[in-house]
Amino acid sequence: MTSIPPRQQPTLQTPVADPNHDLEMAARLVKSFTAVRDQVAKVVVGQSEVVEQLLIAILARGHCLLEGVPGLAKTLMIRSLAESMDLQFRRIQFTPDLMPGDITGTDIIQENPQTGRREMVFQQGPVFTQVLLADEINRTPPKTQASLLEAMQEHEVTAAGKTYRLQEPFFVLATQNPIEQEGTYPLPEAQRDRFIFHVVVGYPDRDEESEIIDRTTGGRSAKCTSVIDGEEIIRYQQVVRTVPLPENVKQFVLGLVRMLRPRDEASPDWVKQYVEYGPGPRASQQLVIGGKARALLHRRHHVSIADIEALALPALRHRMVPTFTAEAEGLTTDDLVRRALAELPRPSGSNL
Repeated sequence: MTSIPPRQQPTLQTPVADPNHDLEMAARLVKSFTAVRDQVAKVVVGQSEVVEQLLIAILARGHCLLEGVPGLAKTLMIRSLAESMDLQFRRIQFTPDLMPGDITGTDIIQENPQTGRREMVFQQGPVFTQVLLADEINRTPPKTQASLLEAMQEHEVTAAGKTYRLQEPFFVLATQNPIEQEGTYPLPEAQRDRFIFHVVVGYPDRDEESEIIDRTTGGRSAKCTSVIDGEEIIRYQQVVRTVPLPENVKQFVLGLVRMLRPRDEASPDWVKQYVEYGPGPRASQQLVIGGKARALLHRRHHVSIADIEALALPALRHRMVPTFTAEAEGLTTDDLVRRALAELPRPSGSNL
């Protein structure tokens, strides 16, 4: 594996407080990410909701776990996103024999051409990129899965006592197959919680599948063009954090997340019956930051309850553990989140 040449690291700055500047940057954000969406649509047919959730995750500086059967263009979608944003892209095919060093890198012995002495040199692994596709992440043992934890949380890698910063922006977009469970290693709860969203990729409708046939079996082909770069993305991530969060929306987030914790006094009896473990505080944080990103993409300058409702399933489905009773009755975490949304009272001003 060859090492990535160093680039100048963009500086993460404090968000600008000038309202006019924020409005201007928000307008540029919408224009830029609309262009990204259009570029991806050249290559990937449909999947508009999945693409939007990926864009929200990128704006929120988060990672995504995509789940879907083979052949739904998950890899193509992620590669197209990286190309349209001019970001370095690498793909790792996770297998049972994959070792942590195959991801993070390892020390190798090299001869110094100046001194003639042999010395240990760190050889960077494929994690040293900007968009890392962890393909079929549940096919490798937990020891190897865990090698991504530091990179996902701290955006750095520690090897042989030395810490190496990853180039910003950095995203892990992982996939897993929901069908073949033999020989797989389900992600531990701590690892799943590092993903801002668990996105379910569904089948295309009839018209979309017809378009897929025409595009892939004919003579024409399309390719993405870069429309933004990493430094722009970092600036847009800063703008997202300046979006106001109305108090009633924050209370809605708190009510939803705490309602789904079986040991919380606010949780109803059915949650105690069907939920073994509920979502932690990171769920509230990422619902809010995701809601801010979605609000901007929908040309609004504050978070609404509609943003939280739209992101509740991808943000919460992987942060809950159902009880045996729920599994016996065929209830999924999606069913439980939908029921919580249906029963949760809307605070005053919920039309925001």
